[in-house]
Amino acid sequence: MSRKLYITTSIPYVNSRPHLGFALELVQAEVIARYHHLGGVPTHFQTGTDENAFKNVLAARARGLATQDLVDANAALFRRLAEALNISNDVFIRTTDPAHARGVHRFWKSLQSDDLYRRQYTGLYCVECEDFYLARDLVHGCCPDHGIPPVEVQEENWFFRLSAYQDRLERLISEGQIEILPESRRNEVLSFIRRGLNDISISRAAERCGGWGIRVPGDESQIIYVWIDALINYISGLGYGQSENWGNWWDHETVKTHVIGKNVWKFHAIYWPALLLSAGLSLPDRIVVHGFLTEDGRKISKSSGATIDPFNCIGCYGADGVRYYLLRAVSPFEDSDVSLDRLQSLYNADLANGLGNLVSRLHTLWQRTGGQHSVLPSVSTAPEGYHDALASCEFDQALKQLWESVTQVNREIERSQPWRALREDRPDAIRGDLQRWRGVLNSLAYWLAPFLPQASQKIQQGLSAAVGAGKVLFPRH
Repeated sequence: MSRKLYITTSIPYVNSRPHLGFALELVQAEVIARYHHLGGVPTHFQTGTDENAFKNVLAARARGLATQDLVDANAALFRRLAEALNISNDVFIRTTDPAHARGVHRFWKSLQSDDLYRRQYTGLYCVECEDFYLARDLVHGCCPDHGIPPVEVQEENWFFRLSAYQDRLERLISEGQIEILPESRRNEVLSFIRRGLNDISISRAAERCGGWGIRVPGDESQIIYVWIDALINYISGLGYGQSENWGNWWDHETVKTHVIGKNVWKFHAIYWPALLLSAGLSLPDRIVVHGFLTEDGRKISKSSGATIDPFNCIGCYGADGVRYYLLRAVSPFEDSDVSLDRLQSLYNADLANGLGNLVSRLHTLWQRTGGQHSVLPSVSTAPEGYHDALASCEFDQALKQLWESVTQVNREIERSQPWRALREDRPDAIRGDLQRWRGVLNSLAYWLAPFLPQASQKIQQGLSAAVGAGKVLFPRH
């Protein structure tokens, strides 16, 4: 493990309510953060919301609201989602915060002057992405993410000389100085770079943006492009532009990790490192890229209306139930189809009937043998493959290793049938096995903490108490 970890999620647009896809990103970053914290690594975890997008202006107009009122309401929902999922973030940043704007202005001014220039531009623009595309990057003439044809936009913007950083970016990524997981995404990024990088527009006409966003320093006619503004949150949230303490987490002693969706790797793996090189700042160390959640094969998104409400899921199955589903049943890197039926089935099979049943059994057996206090065995090493799986962000595989212990102990109990000894009034005959099983459960709870923190805490508290630990951990649905 690293000496320090700084981990972030991407920051989503707040043109609508959060959906289950962002919950996936939150819990993936959360496991990485809690796992490092478990290992004694100083950890700083940041998430937040992207509020300066023109999409937010359009959404507010459609609802007859002031843009600030819309972003305030929806940002509160994203913050509430993090709280409902028991996410352990240290900072929740909003890009409408004045402190963020000061950080953006400082960053803009720190870019090398030769890397900035202003010119007329005509390009193909996707309103949903808020991004320009080259014709070669379209799929059947449409945005590859949203499936809609871009519109041609002509205006004068500020540009960043991205082309000047092509060779350095290729070398940094190919040599692993910037690690990208999974390898297939790394290869995709390298292929994009090797096709040739063009300079990018990094501002928009303030008139076209409705005046919403952060103005270019010294040029009131231009708004800083939302994706440039948004990327800077990773350092403005640390205090960049406010004090020099931000460098405590953005330094060479810290593994700086971004957890993002597959549709935004261009910004994080290409634009962001190039901008940081121009500004003379250190680079992110690791970029972890997950796939999309789909429902009946259709991408879950705010704009499409195809969405499973994460708040309803949490209300029914609890934070740990939703976390478990997203980490065990969903691929960490590829697209995954999700359904409420699958959530309920996995919850009942693995949590209610698996882990929950094991906890209930051991509690009942312990009570029937007298329920004496005893010193639990020290936590054993993690199951084989657990650390390797988490090192490569294969969350499903790490949980698979833990659940093998759940299955094994449940099988041992079935085979040994300790309740027979109790019926025959021979509690001493099972105390040895019972103590060993409780030790396994104690270790299981410890290593489960990054994934299911509430269940982990309840199990450990129950094991240390002689009475009062019999409440059902995961009620069956």
